Amino acid sequence: MQLNRQNAHATTIGLTLYPPYPDGIFKNEVMRPYSYQNGGDWTWFGGRMVRQLIHYGYIEQAEHALTPMLQRVITNKGFYEWYTPDGRPRGSANFRGEAGILWVAIKELKSAKGKSR
Repeated sequence: MQLNRQNAHATTIGLTLYPPYPDGIFKNEVMRPYSYQNGGDWTWFGGRMVRQLIHYGYIEQAEHALTPMLQRVITNKGFYEWYTPDGRPRGSANFRGEAGILWVAIKELKSAKGKSR
């Protein structure tokens, strides 16, 4: 996940369809490479990956992966639907899917860190 993030020059591990499908493969122009679901960065997806890292005991990696997701919420003053790989917010600024998964991941990480002491 981190290698894909690095190769895409993305902010988080929330990439979808990476590597992206080439330009023109989808009839819908919004699906060009590194946009929307074709290589876009979605916190609702990345947050679920963080939860799995926690579940399997990769606590340090989970915290490392979660931090940029939280930082961009603070920086952009909102819970956006998705982000371009270079971190620009897109879609709704009140996306409850992002807010919800971040809340769950924070709670699970806090619990896991408390158990590891």
